[in-house]
Amino acid sequence: MRVDELPIDGRAKALYAEEGISELYPPQADAVSAGVLEGKSLVLAIPTASGKTLVAELCAIRHIMGQGPRGKVLYLVPLRALASEKRDEFSRLGRLGIKIVLSSGDYDSNDPSLGRYDLIIATNEKADSLFRHRPPWVEAITLVVADEVHLLGDGSRGPTLESLLTRLRVINPRAQVLALSATIRNADEIAAWLKAGLVTSSWRPVSLKEGVFCKGSIMFKDGEVRQVPPRQVRGSEKDPVADIAADTIKGGGQMLVFTGSRVSATSIAKRLEEPVRQLLKAGEERRLMDLSSKLLGMGERTRLSERLARSVSYGVAFHHAGLTYQQRKAVEDAFRAQLIKVIASTPTLAAGVNLPSRRVLIYDYKRYEAGLGRTNIPILEEKQMAGRAGRPRYDTVGEAILFSRTEEEREFLMEQYVLASPEKVWSKLGVASSLRSHILASITMGLAHSLDGIFEFLDGSFCAYQYGMSSYRSSVLEAVSSLKSSGMIREEGEGLVPTPLGARVSELYIDPASAKVMLDGLRVRRSGLPSLSYLTLVCHTPDMPKLYVRGKEAEQVMAYLQDNSDLLLYDLPECGSFEYEMVLAEVKTALMLKDWIEESTEDQIVERFDIGSGDIHAYVESAKWLVHAAHELARLMGYHESAAPLRSLLIRIESGVKEELLPLISLRGVGRVRA
Repeated sequence: MRVDELPIDGRAKALYAEEGISELYPPQADAVSAGVLEGKSLVLAIPTASGKTLVAELCAIRHIMGQGPRGKVLYLVPLRALASEKRDEFSRLGRLGIKIVLSSGDYDSNDPSLGRYDLIIATNEKADSLFRHRPPWVEAITLVVADEVHLLGDGSRGPTLESLLTRLRVINPRAQVLALSATIRNADEIAAWLKAGLVTSSWRPVSLKEGVFCKGSIMFKDGEVRQVPPRQVRGSEKDPVADIAADTIKGGGQMLVFTGSRVSATSIAKRLEEPVRQLLKAGEERRLMDLSSKLLGMGERTRLSERLARSVSYGVAFHHAGLTYQQRKAVEDAFRAQLIKVIASTPTLAAGVNLPSRRVLIYDYKRYEAGLGRTNIPILEEKQMAGRAGRPRYDTVGEAILFSRTEEEREFLMEQYVLASPEKVWSKLGVASSLRSHILASITMGLAHSLDGIFEFLDGSFCAYQYGMSSYRSSVLEAVSSLKSSGMIREEGEGLVPTPLGARVSELYIDPASAKVMLDGLRVRRSGLPSLSYLTLVCHTPDMPKLYVRGKEAEQVMAYLQDNSDLLLYDLPECGSFEYEMVLAEVKTALMLKDWIEESTEDQIVERFDIGSGDIHAYVESAKWLVHAAHELARLMGYHESAAPLRSLLIRIESGVKEELLPLISLRGVGRVRA
């Protein structure tokens, strides 16, 4: 099917012709044949790099520039990094007069300026928070694109995406929904829930060979066995991962190595430095040294950034959430430019970011899960990693290889992953902890006015489609009871209405349980409290991520807690209980934030708490959001003793400074280091 035959604006056809896009891939043509450009909702479940984004782009152009009724497009993604990537990818549509915006950051805003844009890109959480403020432009949305829709089955992100799609279909029942995913086992169920058509395909622009490496050879799914030539090194220096990397680079390719931990990613990158350096082309070492210097200038210099810069100078990099966004993007861009030859990464890199590679090596198929120990990764996750293999326009074949140490393990991996189908996607919405926030939102937004109304609203969810109402009835009753007892909703006649507190909690986009923790602490109404009291309070909420307390740290954190227990705004649980262990993690997190606002350098924090600069900024972002929420709740409830200190603390967390520097920070162009 030719692009110039599609029912889109002629200016868009000219743009695609200029870019050399003249023919649709088979799955894209199937989507057009299924009516996606005629406004029909569709689930498009096709492999990575098979052209899902172009289908979404064509639909967006049709809605924004079409001859019929025009509307806005909302493009939903699970991660900020993916949102930035999509913004960059779609920016060229500005030449067609399409106004594009990335909405990110503050959760407590309806961002009225978004009404001026045609294509709004947002994370699921940001879009959910925007909708709770009921902005008028929402009614103008005629196309919703849900990227990575298989994340409906993710325990942390899934309920938000599911509730958001359920809500959108109530607010804009005529809006077209385009749900995108790599191949999933029960795409037909998701399509039936969304009342959408379905296009599935195994077609890829670059064919994929999957196999397992063991003791010098790769056994592929199709029965082929290929030897990986060993490098000529002394016996004690033999490294099969380096052999696979060298084999890939000599063939003109690059390699992604997926591993289960940050430590492992950093270690593998270090192991590969010298083997990769020996294979660099003339001129590449100088360009890599320039990139290495640029990385050291991105933010505050730390030992982690120095380790990354060293590896990059050899043509290798590691990639994980401990790096800053700028560092990760620099590594990704250099890999796309074929300057960096190997990236060793945690699975975060497989979650949507477009970074194809000739060969993918899945070094670890296990990872640590809190409370469970080391567990096997899901098949769906392994397939997401494998899908990164094969670079369109550069490769005819991509290879995804699992790493095994024994013949027995090779057989296990072949059966468990290579020959297996991904798991079904199951809704995670139907538990009380997931439902609390979304039920409150449905009441405050006027989408449900009674208990029956809540059930009617939830009847449109994927959870109801898969399990039926009886499966979550008790969880709904528990959540409603919790919201009543905490004063966030009240009965009015036979209906339910939000209280001013409930409405504000919903707008602040925090878990009602977090609001209760904050209010219980602030209700003590103590004045003159140090910043640590408020930091430990927000870290005590379920919304705040916690640092892991290692065995050697537990005694030190416990001693600090005992010496400062009088500063806590909540009662300490019994020593030795699970709840007490959680408090230790909360206190460690609060101490890290305390170091940040006491002007410790990033390097000092990185070394003391065994985290990366990226982690510092992620925890700071979460703390900013929650301290802002605590400040707003203190104002609403008249807790004036806490409102002013919380406001000062918010600015200090945002800037990472002591209180004495607050006047300097308010000056334009003065940041943390300069102040």
